[in-house]
Amino acid sequence: MSEIFKKENIYLNESASSKTEAIEKAGNVLAEKGYVDADYVTSMLEREQISTTYIGNKIAIPHGTEDSKKLVKQSGISVLQLPEGVMFDDNEVNIVVGIAGKDGEHLEILSKIAITCSEEENVERLIHAKSEEEIIAIFEEAE
Repeated sequence: MSEIFKKENIYLNESASSKTEAIEKAGNVLAEKGYVDADYVTSMLEREQISTTYIGNKIAIPHGTEDSKKLVKQSGISVLQLPEGVMFDDNEVNIVVGIAGKDGEHLEILSKIAITCSEEENVERLIHAKSEEEIIAIFEEAE
């Protein structure tokens, strides 16, 4: 799993004024690093209109719509740590994990993130992590 969690895709101490900005930031990382076409970011925003990507425990996992699969070049994730939080409707979110999955790989990634983030203690550790390596280690512990 560590091959998908890359240090250069993890951004600590970020801030976002809205869920739209948070989703755009997460998507732009995926686009800048070559995982997706730039249009995938628009698809992530469309997905949020269809149904929220907030999964509970201060975590959101924005991803594209079913139609956006063709925009994914290779599987990748981005992680934004938002210590001040951002509201996703009525829920505060402190960790945003942008996902682009190729050939169904996103289901494994989603499962891994959901398992890790189902433990409040892990979420608190993610929110207060001081390094990218620390964030990677928290996700790897659940393997």
